[in-house]
Amino acid sequence: MPSKNPVKILLVFGTRPEAIKLAPVIKELKSRPENCEVVTCVTAQHREMLDQVLRLFQIEPDLDLNLMQPNQTLSDISARVMQEMDRVMESVRPDVVLVQGDTTTVMATSLAAFHRKVPLGHVEAGLRSGNIHSPFPEELNRRVTTLVSRYHFAPTETSRQALLKEGVENDHIYVTGNPVIDALNLITQKPRPDEVNRLLSRVTDVSGSAKLILVTAHRRENFGKYFENICLGLKLLTERNQDIVIIYPVHMNPKVRDPVFRILNGLERIILIDPVEYDVMAHLLNEAYIVLTDSGGIQEEAPALGKPVLVMRTETERPEGVEAGTAKLIGPFTENIVNETEKLLYDSEYYGQMAVAVNPYGDGHAAKRIANILLS
Repeated sequence: MPSKNPVKILLVFGTRPEAIKLAPVIKELKSRPENCEVVTCVTAQHREMLDQVLRLFQIEPDLDLNLMQPNQTLSDISARVMQEMDRVMESVRPDVVLVQGDTTTVMATSLAAFHRKVPLGHVEAGLRSGNIHSPFPEELNRRVTTLVSRYHFAPTETSRQALLKEGVENDHIYVTGNPVIDALNLITQKPRPDEVNRLLSRVTDVSGSAKLILVTAHRRENFGKYFENICLGLKLLTERNQDIVIIYPVHMNPKVRDPVFRILNGLERIILIDPVEYDVMAHLLNEAYIVLTDSGGIQEEAPALGKPVLVMRTETERPEGVEAGTAKLIGPFTENIVNETEKLLYDSEYYGQMAVAVNPYGDGHAAKRIANILLS
């Protein structure tokens, strides 16, 4: 890229996880106004949860497409994002477009950039589960984005190797770490939010010596019978173990909330709450003893805080955590959820091995590396 004029970088995101991981990159790029012009654009694929993160990191988007509509399908979102991003690129005329992760916003924006022949940078490149249907549709979104990217910002060496196997040129791949660790460090260094203190008080009210288990589960491929299994596993855990309390921020999707509230609502040692802001979640992670999840980002965040992670999926696009011993795949199966959680609760040596394993996802300086590469 030419160094005489500032590089115009268009950052596009639509969901809460994208915003969390791009926030440190946005802040780093904006700290270098002599080198780059930063334009932020949100699709608002997830309106409410996205806005929470924007407020937390004090990011005011330059462009807000506000594409969220009731009962939208993946095809609806894809078409609207691609059409609107084509118009944005025609107006902004960026030197490079930067996206993060694996959402429909990412995939559609990537295609729009390809059609306009604008170089694309992909943060968190190279994640693969090996199953194109799981996670759905994220695995396909990642592969499509890889095909049209110029700058592949891989979080780990494993991700780099996955890209090389798919034919990506070595000098287009940059191992940077994951900026989610940058964001996590930034937030956990701040005082605990009042909401966290209130929730911890509720835990103490149930049992003064209880170990906190934090649960997140919302993955599409777990809808239906698997969600029933997860909920029954959590219920059985509290029936068998009097010294635990579970906090579960429940996703707003009815396919999640219906089985969760039908099976778990009203149980004494299970606290069901609405989705929380990122700073609340980060501090809850910091206070948790064990994390049960089917999400992606928490597999990266919890190990950075020394928390063992049980992954309620049958495969993961983040195998580094499993290989390092910070995470374990247990599937969305009732018996596994109970047995593996109890093993961590009562086998201190086993717990210690997972809690002190080296976090493979970065050192908190990914944003600076990404900025340096884009502006070099």
